[in-house]
Amino acid sequence: MTPPRSSRYLVDLVRRLSSLPHETEWVEFKENYRNPEQVGEYVSALANSAALHGESRGYVLWGVRNSTHELVGTDFVPAAAKKGNELIEPWLARLLEPQVDFQFHQVDVDGSRVVLLEVGRATRQPVAFKGVEFIRIGSSTRKLRGHPPKQQQLWRVFLAAPFEDGIAAEHLSGRDVLQALDYPSYFQLLEVPAADGRSAILEALAHEQLILRNQAGGYDVTNLGAILFARRLADFPGLRRKAVRLIRYRGSGRMDAEREQEGGKGYASGFHGLVSHVRAWTPSNEVLGPAFRREIPMFPPAAIRELVANALIHQDFATTGAGPMIEIFDRRLEISNPGEPLIDTKRFLDSQPLSRNDRLANLMRRLKICEERGTGIDKVVDAVETFALPAPVFERPPGFTRALLFAHKPFREMDRGERLHACYMHACLRHVTQKPMTNSSLRTRFGIADRNASTASRVLADAVDEGLIVIADPAAGPRARRYLPFWAKA
Repeated sequence: MTPPRSSRYLVDLVRRLSSLPHETEWVEFKENYRNPEQVGEYVSALANSAALHGESRGYVLWGVRNSTHELVGTDFVPAAAKKGNELIEPWLARLLEPQVDFQFHQVDVDGSRVVLLEVGRATRQPVAFKGVEFIRIGSSTRKLRGHPPKQQQLWRVFLAAPFEDGIAAEHLSGRDVLQALDYPSYFQLLEVPAADGRSAILEALAHEQLILRNQAGGYDVTNLGAILFARRLADFPGLRRKAVRLIRYRGSGRMDAEREQEGGKGYASGFHGLVSHVRAWTPSNEVLGPAFRREIPMFPPAAIRELVANALIHQDFATTGAGPMIEIFDRRLEISNPGEPLIDTKRFLDSQPLSRNDRLANLMRRLKICEERGTGIDKVVDAVETFALPAPVFERPPGFTRALLFAHKPFREMDRGERLHACYMHACLRHVTQKPMTNSSLRTRFGIADRNASTASRVLADAVDEGLIVIADPAAGPRARRYLPFWAKA
C-alpha cells in the first residue's frame, strides 16, 4: 500500500518530477483529464515501465503542460470521476490484473491545482488493464504484445528482481533514516570505524544500498537496509510479519505455550540477542562431576547459530504473512522458514550453497553472521556428533523448510530409522571433510564399545541395503571396508 503522504512530500515530488527535462517512460504529464479508459491504460503502462526501468513507482501529473512542464492547473477531480455509475478508483481496481497499488493525490503547488497519480511497479508479472498489458515507448503508451523485445526484457526483470531492492520506507529525511536504522551496528559488525558525521554515515549506507535517494528528496530505505538494521521492524509495515517468532512450549506438543516473543530488531543488529534468547530458553542437562555438578547446553551453540542464520537468509520473502519461527520443546528444537529448500534435503552437506537472497547472504557473510562457502550444515552435523545427539533432520513441509535438533538419546533407545539417518549423515560429514567412514568411526559416533563392532556392522549393512551408503571398495575385507554416501560413488 502507498503510505500516507504529507503535503510537503507531494509538493516536493511534483516540483522534482516537473523539473525533468522531458517525459520519461515512467512519468506522464497531462493538462486535463480525458476519460477513465486512458487512465486505466496509464496505470498498466506505468506499472510495467517502472519495473522495467528499476523505479519503485510511475507517475501521471494532470495540470502540467507537456511541452514546457509549466504548472497550469487542472479541473480534474478524481473523487468525482466516474465510469458509468461507478467511481473511477474501484472501477480501475476491478479491471487491473494483477492488483497493483495506485493512488490519486490533489496538491496545490505555487497556486496551481495538480492531480498526481502514483502507481506501484509491477512485481511478478505484467499488469494488464481489461486483459491487455500496456507499456510506455518513449512518451507514448502502447500494447506490450506489439513490442516483443520489451516483453522479453520485462519478464527477465521479474525473474531477476531481488527482494533486497524493494522499498521498505519512502521519503525519509537523513535524520529520520538514522532514527529508523541501527547504523552503529552496521559499523560494529563490519569492524570498521564509524563514519564521521551524518552526511558520511548516510553516504556509507547508500553505498551499501541500504538506502537510496528519493525522487522527491530525502531517502528511501530498501528492504535490505530495513530487514537487517531496523531498530523496530514494526516501523516498516511490509516487513512486520518477517520478524522472528520465538516460542517455548511445555512438553513435546504445541498445546501449552509457556512463553512467546517476537523479534523487534533487524536480523543483523538483533542476531546475537536472538541467539542468546534461544540458548536461554533451551533446557540444559545437569552433569555430575567428581566433586561438583555443572550444566551443559542441550543443543550445541554452534548448531543453533548456523541454523538460525540459515533460516533468516534462505527464506522466501515473497511468501507473505509468514516469517522465520523458532520453537523450543522439552527435548527438541525446530527452526523453520517460509520457502521450500532449493536443493534436496539429503544433499545439504555437499551441495554448493544456493540462496534466493544473494545480496542479503553476501552482506550477512561480511558481517560475520553467516558464511557462503556451504559449510554451515557441516558445522551443524559435526557439533551434533560431538554432543552425541541424534542426527539433525531437515524437512520440507509444503511451502516451508524446517530443521530439527534432538536432545541426547543413547544408541540403544534409537529406533531403526534414527540409526540409519545418523549413519547416513555421518557418512556425508566424513566424506566432505575427506575422512574415511569405517566401522570404527561409526562406533565412535554412536558410543558403541569396540567389543560390539558387530552392532555397528548391522547398522552399516542396513544403510547399504536402504541405498543410503555404499561400500567404497567391495573387494576389501569386512574389517578394511570404507563407506561413502550414495551420491559420492563414482
